[in-house]
Amino acid sequence: MNPATVACIACAALAAAAAGAAFAQPGYPSKPVRMIVPSSAGGGTDIVARIIAPELSKRLGQQVVIDNRPGAGTMIGIEVAAKSPADGYTVLMGLSTLAINSALYKKVPYDPQRDFAPITQAVSSASIIVVHPSVPVKTLKELIAFARARPGQLNYASAGTGTYPHMTMELFLSMAQLKMVHIPYKGTAPAMIDMLAGQVATMAATVLTGMPHIRSGRLRPLGITSTARASVAPEIPTVAEAGLPGYESVQWYGMLAPAKTPREIVNRLYTEVSGVLRQPEIKTRFANDGADTVGSSPDEFTRYIQSELVKWAKVARDAGIQAE
Repeated sequence: MNPATVACIACAALAAAAAGAAFAQPGYPSKPVRMIVPSSAGGGTDIVARIIAPELSKRLGQQVVIDNRPGAGTMIGIEVAAKSPADGYTVLMGLSTLAINSALYKKVPYDPQRDFAPITQAVSSASIIVVHPSVPVKTLKELIAFARARPGQLNYASAGTGTYPHMTMELFLSMAQLKMVHIPYKGTAPAMIDMLAGQVATMAATVLTGMPHIRSGRLRPLGITSTARASVAPEIPTVAEAGLPGYESVQWYGMLAPAKTPREIVNRLYTEVSGVLRQPEIKTRFANDGADTVGSSPDEFTRYIQSELVKWAKVARDAGIQAE
């Protein structure tokens, strides 16, 4: 072997070693990690992120910095995350709209499957289908019968078109084969105000916002949208138990990295985030807000997102929602 060939082989070996070292990123993380939150401070996604971030910082040995990027139905922040370097120093605290947006908009600036490496589903939070006490029903079966006899006469509130509360009710109507009038509001607060005033008949209220009014008797609960009863309200049956087998709709929050982030970094982040979620004080803190910790594996979270894309696309089709 001539000296030139030996030199080329040596150079190639050094280049491969350098590439491998860059890929593995020994000592990760060596600087702060940015966690993009695609909504305003104080919202549900922001709350989840700010509960997890301090404990994750301790485990990583580097600060996890929250970067709120609200706007366009969470699409602005999600797009920023999707286009960030795949080096483990930018992660996204995503939520259900990551999958729902694809069913509602023709031009979504990201692909929820191609552009991300799922890390873990962190938290899930159910809603409760409630009615105003003026509606003469006491069970979900009675509501279904009452609405079926009055197609298009009952209305329901939501936090806005395309939001999780809207799609949760559309799934209910689709599975129960009902017709109601959708009244979209600019947020949960104004929707709840009219709900309490009896201006609307029903809505899917989050556990956090709905329970105080249920306890006071100002709203009547008919069913919780998760597959299991909530620890904060075990007396409320699930929607599936109450008359609609197979129904499930939960608001989920989960961490994702840009696509092509090295798998060992994804696994490291999964290990640390799931460790945070197993801490008793963290589980209790979320439970007090009506949320359950999950901590699924990257592969499990990937499959869950795929199932969510299929589910919400069908809901949009069945509801006749035209992609904008």
